[in-house]
Amino acid sequence: MVKKISILIIFFCVSILLEAQEQYTSQSKNAIKHLEKGVQHYNIMNFEKAIKQLQLAIKADKQFIEAYLLLAEVYIDKKEYENAIDTYKKGLPRNPDFFPTAFFNLANTELLIGRYEEAKGNFKSYLNFSHISEKSRKQAEQYLKRCNFGIKAKQNPVHFHPENLGPNINSEFDEYWPSLSADEKTLVITVLLPKDKNNPQVFMNRQEDFYISYKENGEWSKAKDIGLPLNTWKNEGAQSITADGQLMFFTACNWEDRKSMCDIYISKKIGDQWSLPVNIGTPINTAASEKQPSISPDGKTLYFSSNRQGTIGYMDIWKSTLTEEGYWGQPENLGDSINTWGIEQSPFIHPDNQTLYFSSDGWLGMGKADMFITRKNSEGEWGTPVNLGYPINTYHEEIGFIVNAKGNKAYFSSDRLSETGKDIYTFDLYQEIRPVMVSYMKGKVFDADTKKQLYAKFELIDLESTEIIMEAYSNSRTGEFLICIPTGKDYALNVSKKGYLFFSENFALKDIYEHSEPYLMDVPLQPIKYGEKVILKNIFYEFDSYELKKKSIAELNKLLQFMNENPGLKIEISGHTDSDGTYEYNITLSQNRAKSIVNYLLENNINKDRISCKGYGESEPIATNETEKGKALNRRTEFKIISK
Repeated sequence: MVKKISILIIFFCVSILLEAQEQYTSQSKNAIKHLEKGVQHYNIMNFEKAIKQLQLAIKADKQFIEAYLLLAEVYIDKKEYENAIDTYKKGLPRNPDFFPTAFFNLANTELLIGRYEEAKGNFKSYLNFSHISEKSRKQAEQYLKRCNFGIKAKQNPVHFHPENLGPNINSEFDEYWPSLSADEKTLVITVLLPKDKNNPQVFMNRQEDFYISYKENGEWSKAKDIGLPLNTWKNEGAQSITADGQLMFFTACNWEDRKSMCDIYISKKIGDQWSLPVNIGTPINTAASEKQPSISPDGKTLYFSSNRQGTIGYMDIWKSTLTEEGYWGQPENLGDSINTWGIEQSPFIHPDNQTLYFSSDGWLGMGKADMFITRKNSEGEWGTPVNLGYPINTYHEEIGFIVNAKGNKAYFSSDRLSETGKDIYTFDLYQEIRPVMVSYMKGKVFDADTKKQLYAKFELIDLESTEIIMEAYSNSRTGEFLICIPTGKDYALNVSKKGYLFFSENFALKDIYEHSEPYLMDVPLQPIKYGEKVILKNIFYEFDSYELKKKSIAELNKLLQFMNENPGLKIEISGHTDSDGTYEYNITLSQNRAKSIVNYLLENNINKDRISCKGYGESEPIATNETEKGKALNRRTEFKIISK
C-alpha cells in the first residue's frame, strides 16, 4: 500500500527530513528528489526555493499529488491564496481520496477571499467523507454556515459609501485606530512608521506612534506627531480618548513598567500638552494581554480586550468600573452574550453609553473578523450582537471601528480601498445600526468676578432615575469643557467647585430624538459671598401646586450636598411666579413652594437656623410676562446667601 506524507509534514511544518526509503504516489525518483528538497526548504521557511523545487517535482510527474498539496500549503503561508486554490484544483482530481482534509483546506482558502459559492461546494465535499473527526466535522459545518451567510449578505448589501479622509490624515504609511472627540474637532490616529526612514520597506523596522489632527473650517488639519511623552521609540497605539478629548487611554508595548508585553496606559491633557503616561495598573493590567481600551463617555467604565484568566475564548471583551474611591474595580467579563470561543476585540462604547460596537470571528460573519453591534437594555444586559452587514464587513478582517456622537457617521481603517496600505475612512451609518443620538454642551468655566479659568466638576443627571449619566472635569489650565448629552431623556446639569456656588442647568430632551446643534455655553461660577443667588433650574412642581415632582430630587440632593460641604452658610429659599393670577394668590403659592424646599432640607438634617424662605410672587421678574417663554423663566426657585 502506498505510504502518504505525514499531515504534520505538509500542514504544520514540524517534521524531520523524509527518509529515502519512504514510498509516495509517484515512482519518479526525480520527482521525489525535488519534493524532498522542497520539504527541506519549507521547513526552514525558504518559501521561494520550496516553490521552485515543488514545481519541478510536478513537472517530473504531473500525477504527484503530494507535491501539489505541499505547494498549495506554501502559497497559503505566503498569502498567495489564488495560487493556492489553483494548485489544489489541479492536484485534487489526481486522487480525491488521498487526503480528505485537502478539501477542507481548499474550501477554507476560498472562504478567506470571499469565494463563498466555491467554498460551500468544497466544504460539502469534505463533509461527505465518513472518516473525519467529530471536531473537524463541526468546524466544517460552522464554516459552511459562514459561506451561506456571506452569499446571503452579498445578495442584500447595506448602504455603504466610504470616503477617504484625504492626504491631511492619510499618508504612504498605514493609518488605523481612529478616535474622535464628541464635537468631532479632534482626531487621534495610530500610524505605523519606519524607524529608519532610509529603509522603510523592512516591516520589522516599524513602530506605532500617535498623530493628531484638528478640524478647522470644516477641514482636517495636517496630522502631526503628538510627540513626547506619549510617543517613544517603542509601540503605542489602539487609543481611546474621552468625549471631551481630555484623557487618553492606550496600549503600549515593551515599556519598562509593563506587567506583560502590552499594557493599558492613561495620559491627561493639561492645557495643550499631554501628561507623562501612567500604567493603569492592577487589577486591569495583568501578566496576560490587555489592549484596545475604550472609555465610556462618563469616564467611569473602561472596556478592553484580554485573554486573562476567566476568558471564554481566545480573546474576550472585559470591563472595569471606577469605584466611589476613584480606583478601577476588578474587571468583569461581558459574558457569553458577547464573547465566544473565538476572538472578540476592538470594543467601542458609543457616547450614548448603551451601544457597543466590537469585532469578532466567533459570531457568524463573512469569514474573518466582522464588526458587530449590541445594545444595552433597561436592565443593563447586552442584547444579541448583530452583524453590520456587507460591504461594511467583507472577507477581510474588520477592526478599529468608531461612531461619532451624533450617531450618523462611522470612522474606520481599511487596506481594501487604497493602494497605500491602511487609510482612515468615514461613511454614513444606515439607520438600523445607529446608536442613540448624542448632543453636547461645550464652553469654558471661569470665575465670575476675576474671569480666571477654573478646574470644575460637571455632572449630568437623569432626572427620572437621579443616576449620574456623565461626569467630567474642565481643563485645569484653559477651563474648557465638553459634556455629552444623550437625547431621549430629561437631564440636570450641575457644575461645582469648592468655594463657589454651583451652576444649574436643565436639558428637557425626553421627547427629542434629533438635536443636531450643540449647546455652546460658558459657565461663570460665583464665589460664595453674601447676596449671591443661584436659580435652581431643576426644581419642578405639580401644576398650580407646591407639591414637588419626583424629578426635583436630583437638584434637591445637590443643594443638600452644597449645604453639608459649607456648614457655616445660611441661605434664603425664594419662590417666584409669573403674572398670571392675583397678586395675593401668587405670593401664597410662591411662599408654599419655597417652604417645600426648606422642609426637604430639614428632613435631611439641615439645621433650621441655617435656612429661611420667602415667597416673592410676581414682584421680581427676570423676563417679560408678555410671552410664554418669559413667563416660564419667571416661574422659578432660587437660593441666596444671607450669611457666611
